[in-house]
Amino acid sequence: MAIIKSGKVVIVLAGRHAGKKAVVVKTFDDGNSDKRFSHCLVAGLARGPRKVTRSMNKAKVEKRSKTMKPFIKYINVRHIFPTRYVVDLDLKKAVDEADLVDAERKVDVKKNLKKLFHDRYLNQKEVTSEKKAQGSSYFFQKLKF
Repeated sequence: MAIIKSGKVVIVLAGRHAGKKAVVVKTFDDGNSDKRFSHCLVAGLARGPRKVTRSMNKAKVEKRSKTMKPFIKYINVRHIFPTRYVVDLDLKKAVDEADLVDAERKVDVKKNLKKLFHDRYLNQKEVTSEKKAQGSSYFFQKLKF
């Protein structure tokens, strides 16, 4: 898939996380021995941050942003919808495929993802390019449909 590359923000269409936004970590165009179809590894938000207004102080914003709950999953390419947005999160270093096999190590990966997403959410203004800043703000917004 030429459109679906790492860093692309996608919307999950099927399964437990349907209607949630995710970021592509790695794509498998031809599949592998386990899954013989094209799929990709995505990391997303099962539960996003709560609403924040300008009148809230930093401590309250910090507290309301801790409600984020990440997920990481292999998903068939036909079950995701690519958006035009790109995020410059470095998820390849945070997510190792060998860690996803063991349940205890997967919990550690999710904790690292939560920390990564939380830091990016609080520091959205420090993104280098305008396009990636838009993708970051879109990723953390609630999907309206």
